[in-house]
Amino acid sequence: MPGGADMTLRQFLWRAENVFGDREVVSRTHRGIERYTYDEYADRVRKLASALDEFGVQTGDRVATFAWNHHWHLEMYYGVPCLGAQLHMINILLPDTHVQHLVSDAEDKLVFVDATMVDKLEGAYDADAFESVEQFVVMGDQVPDTTLAPITDYESFVESGDPDFTFPDVDEEQPAGMCYTSGTTGMPKGVEYTHKMYWAHTMSLLTGELGLRNTDVELTIVPMFHVSGWGRPFATIASGAKTVLPGPNPEPADIASLVENEGVTKSAGVPTVWRGLLQYAREADPDLSSLEFALCGGAATPKGLIRAYRDELGVELASGYGMTETTPVTHVSEHRPETRDYEGEDLLELRAHAGLPAPGVEMRVVGDDGEEVPWDGESLGELLMRGPWVTQEYFNAPEKTREAVTEDGWLRTGDIVRAQENGYVDVVDRVDDLVKSGGEWISSVEVENRIMGHEDVAEAAVIPVEHPQWDERPAAFVVPDGDVDESQLREELQAHVTETYPDWWSPDAVRFIDEIPKGSTGKFSKVTLKDEYVDDSLRERVEEAAPGE
Repeated sequence: MPGGADMTLRQFLWRAENVFGDREVVSRTHRGIERYTYDEYADRVRKLASALDEFGVQTGDRVATFAWNHHWHLEMYYGVPCLGAQLHMINILLPDTHVQHLVSDAEDKLVFVDATMVDKLEGAYDADAFESVEQFVVMGDQVPDTTLAPITDYESFVESGDPDFTFPDVDEEQPAGMCYTSGTTGMPKGVEYTHKMYWAHTMSLLTGELGLRNTDVELTIVPMFHVSGWGRPFATIASGAKTVLPGPNPEPADIASLVENEGVTKSAGVPTVWRGLLQYAREADPDLSSLEFALCGGAATPKGLIRAYRDELGVELASGYGMTETTPVTHVSEHRPETRDYEGEDLLELRAHAGLPAPGVEMRVVGDDGEEVPWDGESLGELLMRGPWVTQEYFNAPEKTREAVTEDGWLRTGDIVRAQENGYVDVVDRVDDLVKSGGEWISSVEVENRIMGHEDVAEAAVIPVEHPQWDERPAAFVVPDGDVDESQLREELQAHVTETYPDWWSPDAVRFIDEIPKGSTGKFSKVTLKDEYVDDSLRERVEEAAPGE
């Protein structure tokens, strides 16, 4: 029949070993900086797969990780799926009850845990929830004191593995990975990724001006414990680029050191990571000149942050978009032919877009009536997507699947967007975070990004607060950048918003706090703000203020 082999991850591993075998994996671990070549990496991947096979891991079994970004975790990204098993990446920042739900729901057979996270996993351990687990493996060469059992260390586990192990033939529809949503409303939902989904997603990350090349040095800051590290570990190896992994709980100084010492050219992370690195660079002045592009996602990228990276560091910060259900990247703010000469504010506007849809992704923007709205840069609607790496169902959750996926296969993202005529998308808000004031919508994302554009603001989040007359009004929670006169800054911020948006978009209340609460993926936790920070005094302030006051 026409066509060739199934689309599997083994093909990417083969290319890295046989074409780019001398390229390095550089790994910051609890033992220090470690490095080896793709030749050696591939041998260790086969040894891992062989050891798992010897242990009794079979096609479809789930093997969990509870770990940061380092070479042991990277070996599992290929070793487990290429064996035909499924890699389940557990978010190490989730609360214990969620971790218990994930292990129980996935029925994990083995759990590989970071040496620095053994205590955390031990705290989450519950005999009933972990009933399926037959073995714990500590990533490293030693086992610390722990009640987790049976347990061994990674190096001992793979020691008897065969570096010449032959991978079995794996169907492209075989699940290769699994991640769970962050669970901001209820328990997290499982999303499975097949070899075909990973393969198609990886190929999309090798295209365009931000695509990875074999000449690149990629620093994988995005946590490999959530949404497959945005697919960067797969794409880096597939491209033949040098891989740099920042290890346990990397601080801005660690990231800067790796960029400077390893010549990093590309990376990706959430806005909080890039804010932290910018602040460190302002104080320590590291050499970040090798860094060409930094992809920013997980939340809208403030224009002020993009401008600061360009003006102060000479780094192009570009927005991207995706979600757990889309493997995850579906949009990147790259150039179109007619924008190649953009400079200044025009280029800033382009990079702030969530981006153009990636090759292979289809999208629709629909209104409340389910009909498509025009791509005119103004009309708002919910973003729907479908494509080879967009999920069609949740694991063990048929009711959630029916809510999220249409009968003809379109995923309802829950994100309200506007699409430009030329295809660029702007994410305006989550459906639940829009502020409905007097029958009109206010984008909390756009207001908070405008506030974060003020020079005296480090972070800001805007949420809706109930109002007896207007239904809802916006309230802003702000982290000042240094010592400020709060009363004066409050007035400045409200005026700052109205310079760009209508008066009634200005928040009725501005409260200053030490830190915006964040969820397990580094995004602002607006659920926490609504549940724990909205008190009677804030409600009274909102009720007393006239819109735009």
